[in-house]
Amino acid sequence: MAKLDELPILPRAASVPADNGNFSLVLGGPLYQLYLRTRLARPQLDLLSRRVIGLALICWFPLSVLTGRALGGVAVPFLRDVEAHTRFLVALPLLIMAEVFVHDRIGSIVRQFLSRGIIVPEDQPRFDALIASTMRLRNSMVLEVVLVVLVYTLAHWVWKQQLSLALGS
Repeated sequence: MAKLDELPILPRAASVPADNGNFSLVLGGPLYQLYLRTRLARPQLDLLSRRVIGLALICWFPLSVLTGRALGGVAVPFLRDVEAHTRFLVALPLLIMAEVFVHDRIGSIVRQFLSRGIIVPEDQPRFDALIASTMRLRNSMVLEVVLVVLVYTLAHWVWKQQLSLALGS
């Protein structure tokens, strides 16, 4: 079976605008702007190791300090809580590293839609409108705030109603 990159590339249609080839779900939006302002990233997602280490420490270190009794005094001391360390020191860095993979793959997939003629000329305006709509959603501060509020309230509700035990830790 031939790999996707080995398939023949058809000539690009004359009506294909050049800006659709620069489609990115990662390079934009409020979180990306925060990365740039705090110098955790450069415009093309450079400084990956700085983001991975910085965000993992920003999430993990305050918890280790705020627990106070990190080694004892509670049922599951923080420094012995494997779940917390896995979440903040393994899963979070993997998600941050995935940004680069998503950026590279999604951009190349959109370029292949265009260069291989998958988008027929009569569907080109609809495709352009979908790209523009996606970019507006990606850059929406209101949508990002709504998602953060929804995630925290829903997660808190699920934790209290479904997952929490009556034990202190």
